Amino acid sequence: MLRLTRYLKPFAALIISAVALLFLQAVCDLSLPNYMSDIVNVGIQRSGIESAVPLAIRQSEMNRLFIFTSADDQTRILNDYTLISQNAPDYAAQLAKYPALANGPVYVRNDIPQAEQDYLNPVMGKAFTAVYGIEQVQADPSKAAAFGQSGNSSFLTRLPPGTDLFTMLENPLLKGVVAPVLASFQTKFDAMGTSLIVQSAAIAIKDEYTALGFDIASLENRYILRIGALMLMLSLISGASMIVVGLLSARTAAGLSRDLRRDVFRKVESFSGAEIDKFSTASLITRSTNDVTQIQTVTMIVMRMAIYAPIMATGGVILALGKSVSMSWIIVLAVAVLVAMIVAIFSVVLPRFTLIQKLVDQLNRVARENLSGIMVVRAFNTQRFEENRFDKANVELTNQNLFVNRVMAVLMPAMMLIMNGVTVAIIWFGAHQVAEARMQVGDMIAFMQYGVQIVMSFLFMSFLFVILPRASVSASRIADVLETKLSIEDPKQPKLFPAPFSGTVEFRNVNFRYPNAEEDVLHDISFKAVPGQTTAFIGSTGAGKSTLINLIPRFYDVTGGQILIDGVDLREVAQHDLRDKIGYIPQKGMLFSGTIESNLRYADEEASVEALNEASRIAQATPFIAEKPEGMQTSIAQGGTNVSGGQRQRLSIARALVKKPPIYIFDDSFSALDFKTDAALRHALKESTASSAVLIVAQRISTIKNAEQIIVLDEGRIVGVGTHYELMDNCETYREIATSQLSVEELA
Repeated sequence: MLRLTRYLKPFAALIISAVALLFLQAVCDLSLPNYMSDIVNVGIQRSGIESAVPLAIRQSEMNRLFIFTSADDQTRILNDYTLISQNAPDYAAQLAKYPALANGPVYVRNDIPQAEQDYLNPVMGKAFTAVYGIEQVQADPSKAAAFGQSGNSSFLTRLPPGTDLFTMLENPLLKGVVAPVLASFQTKFDAMGTSLIVQSAAIAIKDEYTALGFDIASLENRYILRIGALMLMLSLISGASMIVVGLLSARTAAGLSRDLRRDVFRKVESFSGAEIDKFSTASLITRSTNDVTQIQTVTMIVMRMAIYAPIMATGGVILALGKSVSMSWIIVLAVAVLVAMIVAIFSVVLPRFTLIQKLVDQLNRVARENLSGIMVVRAFNTQRFEENRFDKANVELTNQNLFVNRVMAVLMPAMMLIMNGVTVAIIWFGAHQVAEARMQVGDMIAFMQYGVQIVMSFLFMSFLFVILPRASVSASRIADVLETKLSIEDPKQPKLFPAPFSGTVEFRNVNFRYPNAEEDVLHDISFKAVPGQTTAFIGSTGAGKSTLINLIPRFYDVTGGQILIDGVDLREVAQHDLRDKIGYIPQKGMLFSGTIESNLRYADEEASVEALNEASRIAQATPFIAEKPEGMQTSIAQGGTNVSGGQRQRLSIARALVKKPPIYIFDDSFSALDFKTDAALRHALKESTASSAVLIVAQRISTIKNAEQIIVLDEGRIVGVGTHYELMDNCETYREIATSQLSVEELA
């Protein structure tokens, strides 16, 4: 994958935006359990009382709290409250809010900063809890243990009914008697955190609000609605972020796949024969389609999960530990099991993905061969053999996919089992901590939600670990194509052909050997083809005729010697400039899907209709074009399969004629023509190519009999050069070929 990262640079802005939105989404999602905890802990259990620093408190109750606070804290508390009595300016407004003000003065909390509330929370929370605990034990001695008074309940319960214990506690002479009571409360507070202290104080504060005549129901509703609205807003932000990230990831993945397909196609277009031989056609098709699709899919998933899942997992662990460190072992155990399972699956499926891509190549190759040779298959009645061959490749690919899918099928149930196990463990152990007042119910719920989020994050990452290996294989296969070093490249400072350009082709001691071959296929080839003349090549099958002329357009480079055009070595000019001077007609007429006109314009998009008609006339294509109802607009199927072989060759010749190049190369381009059409075409060509150098590879003597120069090849060597009559006299190889095709009268 790293070999293709440079293709992500154009999408850097989209990726950065997606990462920012994913971070925002993760923050929102991680905040929701905490707010749910607040609704349970504060909104429901505390009736919306967020702090142990009440909005208002009766003066008598404040005096009781001062028994359990230091002098410094008392001063600080008094600075944060205003005593409201009948003489206060805002007495009427406060009376409407707190009806109990009519019975005595009330302290109303000033607008104090959050930091001050945080400081006073444990101070006043402990005081409220102590006051409430003493009141409850005096009222019901059986509750002594609940307030940590089991060892001192005898003192509290021996007091006569109606005794004001708080008046006694205010008496310095009785401090020693009640000191154990205060110490027992402090022991209980030491085992509680601030949140639990506030929660325990909330009951007393609620009673105080009731005594003040304060509307507690509205306080509870306002808190729940406020936190609920905040959670709804966070959910909407999270959902919007998810949608936008999906859009950004889709645009990035689509753009990346577009660029990869474009560059793979461009790279393949620049391949010489050596590179084409290295990669099979079926493999190149698979790499530019199936493999690129794999990259596109994994890019979308990575952008949506690779950032989000780690943030959620990390944030979930941190926030879960913030709720309860004592239950962290549940998370650690779940993560350890998840990692072990992912590593096991990764080690099993990785080798299979590499094999699957190779099997896809094989399946494409078999299908392509069968479709390309369907007529041969039918002619030899080998349909059953081809079906078995395809079925074998198909079954192998299916079996590998089934194996991978079976392994991955274990993943989801295992993840759900772990997730449910984590939930059950948290509820089991969390319930004990709630019962022991070491944890709040809301915190347990939040811890459980964080546990689920952590497991889900690892589930997302497990999907990445499963799909990344296959995508990595696909990326490597694409990178192999893109990073292939071309055997034929333009020089850094290409030369230009001299002007005016004539088109003289000269071979000087040319040798050629195919890549990885053991010996040369061409040996010491030297000749010159000049404009206005036809140079023909003939020889037995495998003599090297097509190989020789394929060196002129630089489909391959010579391994020894030089090829010169107008005195310039082909390797010193740009390939575009070289091929711009050549009209090449391959042995197998190749047409493209479209129309006859579009195929002829392939050589020159700006060619006039007159030029197209003239090229068709010379190529003897006009008669069959005229027979078509749509004429030049007749549709051509891919590869020209809807026209005959002779028609394909004539259209291929016409296409080259439209270009009007100074050099023509005919690679056995007349083999599918009948003798009459062949003769007429050669006669018309003679006139139209009078100023061009014409090189013809042919198997029929009649095609090249009138050529000014005939070169006879045998096993990659020139064994004869001359005209037809000269070669009949002095070249045995040529004479054998000629006499095998023509009668003595025809050779005369």
